[in-house]
Amino acid sequence: MMSLGDSSVQIQTKVLPQDSWTQVSCPCCVSKQVESLVLIQLSDNVQPVTKRWLISLIEASKRHGGAALLAHPGEDECGDVIVVSAPRCTFLKATEDLGLCKKYHNEDMVAFSYHDRDNFSNVDDMQEFLTLAERQYIVKNELDSLQAQKKQRIPGVPEAPGVLEAWENISYLSCLCAVGQKLVRAGVIKDIFPVHDQQRLNDLGRRWYSEKQIWGQPLDAIQSYFGSTVAFYFSFLDFYTWALVPPAFLGLVLTFLLPGGGGVVKEQAVEGVMEDDDDGPSVSGHMVQAVFSMLWSTLFIELWKRRSSSLSHRWGTLNLAERFAGPRPGFQGTLGLNPETGRLEPLFPEWQRQLRVGLVSLPLVGLFMGLVVLGMTGFYHGEALVQGFHQDSGSLFSGALLYLPSMAHIVYTNMLGNVYHTVAMQLTEWENHREESSFQNHHTTKVLLFTFFNNFAVLFHIAFYKQDLPLLRKRLASMLIGNQLMNQCTEVVVPFIVDRFLSAAHKKEQEDNLEMDKLRAQRSLPPFPGLFAEYIELLLQFGYLSLFSCVYPLTAVLLLLNNITEIRGDAYKICKLFRKPFSAPVSNMGVWQTAFEVLGFVSVMSNCWLLLLSPRVQEFCLEGGISGKNIILVAILVEHVLILVKMILAFMIPDEPDWVRIKREQIEFNSMQALGQQKL
Repeated sequence: MMSLGDSSVQIQTKVLPQDSWTQVSCPCCVSKQVESLVLIQLSDNVQPVTKRWLISLIEASKRHGGAALLAHPGEDECGDVIVVSAPRCTFLKATEDLGLCKKYHNEDMVAFSYHDRDNFSNVDDMQEFLTLAERQYIVKNELDSLQAQKKQRIPGVPEAPGVLEAWENISYLSCLCAVGQKLVRAGVIKDIFPVHDQQRLNDLGRRWYSEKQIWGQPLDAIQSYFGSTVAFYFSFLDFYTWALVPPAFLGLVLTFLLPGGGGVVKEQAVEGVMEDDDDGPSVSGHMVQAVFSMLWSTLFIELWKRRSSSLSHRWGTLNLAERFAGPRPGFQGTLGLNPETGRLEPLFPEWQRQLRVGLVSLPLVGLFMGLVVLGMTGFYHGEALVQGFHQDSGSLFSGALLYLPSMAHIVYTNMLGNVYHTVAMQLTEWENHREESSFQNHHTTKVLLFTFFNNFAVLFHIAFYKQDLPLLRKRLASMLIGNQLMNQCTEVVVPFIVDRFLSAAHKKEQEDNLEMDKLRAQRSLPPFPGLFAEYIELLLQFGYLSLFSCVYPLTAVLLLLNNITEIRGDAYKICKLFRKPFSAPVSNMGVWQTAFEVLGFVSVMSNCWLLLLSPRVQEFCLEGGISGKNIILVAILVEHVLILVKMILAFMIPDEPDWVRIKREQIEFNSMQALGQQKL
């Protein structure tokens, strides 16, 4: 038995009657046991004739506009589910279309070729040849290719305006999860999602988050079950957590072992003034931590690239094929011929999209950034009030109140960020981007710009405008501790309580219901929200560490402690609290890797100017008689030199190991040879 998610429904997978699966015409695809991979949730009032029509469309060959898949009606023809699988030939042809690499007879990873399929290992056993995540994604990808005839109506559904109009290549099932799409409005389909494998999920959970081990994750098992998108996130989280050990150790040394505590602040109870300890070493802890942070961020990113390329080769995604992108599910427009493909599809003028971005999206993003500035103003006003109150009273209570403005501002920024994320998604939908990649890029850009401004604007203002390092240190400590407490509560404690206690009665009720369809029980789980918020959280962590850790050396220590529990908490959530997500094969982290690299370059400038504000550097400049203008010139020179050092270091460390580069070139060469042989 396996507990899953919010509904906490106990799921015990049962084998569907094999004689109810649709038949295949290819002799090599006949199998005694068909694997249930994807579940299509129909509307409650769907007619049997509509269900039969959809099943016939799924099983039809691609010549006739179908998906060439296997379909099962579930318990009966009147039910509201359709279970989908795929025959062997469909899997193999899709593997070649995706550009996946598989083991050849000599154990090398080679780009799969359908015409050379007999020379690949395990090609007759799809459960060995493809991972579960790959098989389920291929089924979903084939469903997305369903075609409709012009003016075709849905049997058993009243004709509705705008439903199944003259689209030659309308993707029925690619919009199953998008509210307001044509088939959803027609009342045919509610949702589509991959089916969990109970035994494999239990085994993965025991190895992943149940065993009492701090380090290490079963990355290959994660990639096999959840796909490379999820596996790359957890691999990066694991690599990043290990990489936090050196800066955490340095932070402990600077704080507790060196004289002066690396710039740790002490408070004078009488005057209520924050100042740096004067009994420090000759070399400031600021300088040591700043230089280390710049070098560490560069080495971390470059070594991760090498790690990422190795994983991509191991998982067969090193040479993914580029495919022509069709219209995304939410894309709307006037029906017309695409000048590139000649297909009938919605068309939307580019100038209208640019107009929406320029006249609506940008001003709204600017409005929210103005709200960030308003919150900063309130924070400074509250800070002045509590400082004045503390100077007058000097009590322990007033000392505790010194952190109240920071905590209130943290709550404000989190609430504003949550509202903005919703607005950003709606704005990007309204901009009406044709391709999914364009949609994701615009949405990610909106969120990244605002998130950076919302979380770091106040820190940059304190550091470089107010030039108040004690206030910066206190603010950074408050943000780290406050955000991590909120994240741990919302991401670990609350889901655990809901899953273990609040839904216990519902578990008992479902266990006693012997008539419940165990496969359909998974539909009551909430859909997986994706990894966007998780990457944002890691990016903020990396920003706090690389940009400002020189003024608060314990930053890495707090992040390390947080991430040790973050790994297990995220693993528990994806296994227990959500539906299994579809996962497209990917070769790296995509745009997030670029975001971390950009932040690494910004950290050089930030640390240089924070060094300039260091009390020991300023004292050294005053003793040497260096003017303010010359100090700025020296800082600019040092900044450019460090950026040059960073670029040289990045150039000297190849993005992929030599053995991966050789394997990649071999794959490309073999692919070109195979293509030439096919032409002959």
